Amino acid sequence: QVQLVESGGGLVQPGGSLRLSCAASGSIFSISAMGWYRQAPGKQRELVAAMPSVGITNYAASVKGRFTISRDNAKNTVYLQMNSLKPEDTAVYYCNARIYTDYRSSPGDYWGQGTQVTVSS
Repeated sequence: QVQLVESGGGLVQPGGSLRLSCAASGSIFSISAMGWYRQAPGKQRELVAAMPSVGITNYAASVKGRFTISRDNAKNTVYLQMNSLKPEDTAVYYCNARIYTDYRSSPGDYWGQGTQVTVSS
């Protein structure tokens, strides 16, 4: 079994910063892409940032220049540094990872439980 555990959410004032972390554990052979999504009340889940094992990092237009995604492959962990936060960034943030559990199988998509980020004065 594979688990993704997120941490780092909370309440922050507009203009503030937060850093989210997501650690993958369990039967992991390798991890290809890791990323972050978010879902605000009444809205669909949307991509925030995605980082493949090789290739170009992808950001939503609304967060470019303010958010930075990074990975520590030795720790199977992905981070999201969020700066200059705005009230419209308020949402539940979900970690996602595409994980191979052995060398023969196709990768599976795994999700964290979500962490609430609230930007309010």
